[in-house]
Amino acid sequence: MTTTATTNRAIVRQTPPVETPLRTRRPLGLRSRVTLFFSIAGLVLSTALATVTYLVARDYLVEQRIDIAKQQTFNNARAIRDQLRNPRINVSSVVRGIRTEQDGRAVLVQTSPNSADVESYARPQIGDLFQSGEIPETLLAHVFGTSPDTGQPGLQRTTIDDHRSIVVGLPIPESQSYYFESFPLDDVNRSLRFIGTALALGAFGTTIFGALVGWWASRRLLRPLTRVSDAAGEIASGGLDTRLPEERDPTLSRLTRSFNDMADTVQARIQRETRFASDVSHELRSPITALTAAVEVLDARRADLPDRSQQALDVVVNQVRRFDQMVLDLLELSRLDAGVTEVRAEEVEMPDLVRRIAQRYGFGSVPIHSEPGSERPIAVDRRRMERIVANLLDNARQHGGGPVGIRLVPIVEGHSRWLHLAVEDAGPGVPAAERDRIFERFARGSASRSRIGTGLGLALVAEHAASHGGRAWVEDRPGGGSRFVIALPWGQR
Repeated sequence: MTTTATTNRAIVRQTPPVETPLRTRRPLGLRSRVTLFFSIAGLVLSTALATVTYLVARDYLVEQRIDIAKQQTFNNARAIRDQLRNPRINVSSVVRGIRTEQDGRAVLVQTSPNSADVESYARPQIGDLFQSGEIPETLLAHVFGTSPDTGQPGLQRTTIDDHRSIVVGLPIPESQSYYFESFPLDDVNRSLRFIGTALALGAFGTTIFGALVGWWASRRLLRPLTRVSDAAGEIASGGLDTRLPEERDPTLSRLTRSFNDMADTVQARIQRETRFASDVSHELRSPITALTAAVEVLDARRADLPDRSQQALDVVVNQVRRFDQMVLDLLELSRLDAGVTEVRAEEVEMPDLVRRIAQRYGFGSVPIHSEPGSERPIAVDRRRMERIVANLLDNARQHGGGPVGIRLVPIVEGHSRWLHLAVEDAGPGVPAAERDRIFERFARGSASRSRIGTGLGLALVAEHAASHGGRAWVEDRPGGGSRFVIALPWGQR
């Protein structure tokens, strides 16, 4: 009896719990390392160049500003000296006539540093003097000396009204006076900020440019390796005739020739082995057919044979049938390897197809559990699907104590949809270490080595599933036993 039930349990691959290894830092790829190298090189070079440029520009602008301050101070002091030769001239008018820069100040100190007879002038407000401490004591001591005759011209940087400035002072011995003038560095600082910003942006741009150059260079340099990797992947997936195009570069040309020679050797060896297996299977087909016919004749007259002969005949019949099935499986695998069989996909309703296949092979009583949505048509090759279902059911009967259920479950993974077809049994299960190996050719699980079978049934299941773009695996069945699952692609969401 075939029954249909629904369940919300999705069929997923189960793996035994394993100890989580410590996470290790994944090394950067070659392209990333090349790009990072160019970025760091660009950053270091641009930073060094920007630093040197900034320092040179700063020294140049400051020295230029100092030269201008010195020249202007000496010119103003000479003009004051010439005017002070007239004894009737007003000192205030002399100082007031001095042209200072914006936010600059000028002061004329007569007689001595301790004299209170001080005339000053500053723009934009007339009458402002230097505040106490704005002219450094070291500069005052240097300019004053012990008298105007012993004083020396001097220059020093200081802060005046929160502005970095240059203060220049010099004695005027002829008039027994001292002249001080300040020059703000705001213009120099603005220029330096502009230059620094431009250099920083240039360094950043150079770093980005270096990264782009590194990415482009690494892509160009690694393009041949990418082609080699792609070609190797195509060969691994079955495209044995994949070859690399010729390269003009001598080094790359040598790599291309070596890879193509290797591919030719691998293809020739695989084709030779495939052809050998196919030829052997074909050659064995005729004697196996004749031997099967002879054994069938003997089996038909087994009643005329003694008991011991009948037992020997049973062994011969079983082994001949097993041998015959093995030859058929080998022929089928050789055709799959040679790619001479095509997938003739057509829209089918999987629950109905699986039900008819199970009945055809004597498994009509195995319950079929189909979840909602699994009845939607799916494109498959009927002949290949019959081979898959029949082999899984036969495998469950031989090694799992018989199938206990067939499940059809629609699965959504990202933007892809899959249909999982699973055959469950109540056998001893498959150890985790053997779950991948049992789908290899002539591989047997530890629980089935003493039983009948060709060792090719599950290999054919995996090959036919792969021909549909799917995959096959085995997992534990809840409650005991195994669950052999086939995932078939069902299009996009």
